[in-house]
Amino acid sequence: MSSEISMEDFKKIKMVVGTIVSAEKVKGSEKLLKLQVDLGQNIVKQSVAGLGTYYTPEQLVGKQYVFVTNLKPAVLMGQVSEVMVLAAVEGKNRVSLICPDSNISNGSPVT
Repeated sequence: MSSEISMEDFKKIKMVVGTIVSAEKVKGSEKLLKLQVDLGQNIVKQSVAGLGTYYTPEQLVGKQYVFVTNLKPAVLMGQVSEVMVLAAVEGKNRVSLICPDSNISNGSPVT
């Protein structure tokens, strides 16, 4: 296990539920997918995620997942990533995106 963080540090991480409204492969990459995410309140942000070997774009569109929304933007293969989708990872061959167990409003906080 990693070193412990305080509850104060944990509270700095803003996680919300969002719906992927579009997804496409990033040109020149087998792993990267570009996702447009509806975070509620008319906010749509982009995520660039290394999910291309685990999911097709069609599998993701219309589904809700948990996103970290207050990371500094990163540029991956020329694409800006503004939010990060959360996933559980088992070894090198298994990834499972974190999702609510029932439909909930986009932008709902995860605590």
